[in-house]
Amino acid sequence: MTTTALVFAGALLLSGCATSGSGDAASTSATEGCDAIRSEVRGVSNGAQNTLATATDGAETKTYLESLEDRVDALDEQAGDDTKVEDALEGLKSALGDAADYAVTIPADGTQDPEALAAQQTAIQTAADEVTAACAA
Repeated sequence: MTTTALVFAGALLLSGCATSGSGDAASTSATEGCDAIRSEVRGVSNGAQNTLATATDGAETKTYLESLEDRVDALDEQAGDDTKVEDALEGLKSALGDAADYAVTIPADGTQDPEALAAQQTAIQTAADEVTAACAA
């Protein structure tokens, strides 16, 4: 549980980022789009990591993580023509897919290898951070 708390705290700390804009309508729209993407990615990342940390039903956890992949797909449309953001979103989707594959290996009693859990959570957080960085660029 300590690992989960540290990962969650790190996620909250690293999820904020600065945005800049020139003040025109296009810039404001892009900034608002990025704000929405960053907010949703933060929610996806935190939800995935918390669900993995407390998982006791591998199939249910896999289904939930796959639903998060669908949410990331929806964000891809908001990214418009920004290939950096699109690529970063694909990285997050891949990390969620890997976590879904991992989830089916979780025993019914919820006992997980702390290193394997941390690796999945770190991969998700890193991918989420890459989306945030790409959106801020």
